[in-house]
Amino acid sequence: MEHFRTSRLTAERLHEGHLADLVALHLDPDVSRYLGGVRSPEATKTYLTVNMAHWDRHGFGLWVVRTQTGEFAGRAGIRQAVVDDKEEVEIAYTFKRVLWGQGLASEITNALTNLGLLQLELPSLVGVVSVENGASRRVLEKSNFTLERSTIYHGEEVVIYRSPRPTSIATHLRC
Repeated sequence: MEHFRTSRLTAERLHEGHLADLVALHLDPDVSRYLGGVRSPEATKTYLTVNMAHWDRHGFGLWVVRTQTGEFAGRAGIRQAVVDDKEEVEIAYTFKRVLWGQGLASEITNALTNLGLLQLELPSLVGVVSVENGASRRVLEKSNFTLERSTIYHGEEVVIYRSPRPTSIATHLRC
């Protein structure tokens, strides 16, 4: 799925033209606080290359997310991750600081959960969240992800939330 929409957001498959927006996002220390810290433009270019290749390998990945007016809002998606030596599919989202607190993370989480579990028929999705990131933990909890365990991921103490494929879920995507 190259594009999708929610009630307030549009998502476009990640491509090279998104580099400048991603660099600006990753240079914000508040945004990058729970993402391993600020990334240099070079590190963001590598990040972009790796995540575009993910699409080619798996048929899904990250999207750039925009507001209804077309303003860059952030990035979100589902991607393969190895957690505790086990292959998982992780839900991920990051928004510009000026858009925090508006419910956009919950909106995109619900859309990505629907996409991953119902459309792609994945057995489950995980959220990997820094123990200290209360806002993202609340987003996952409101989206019916269940706290599963604590672990160390990329050298950081995190909690793992999981959402198994439900028998039914409301559809929030409009292709």
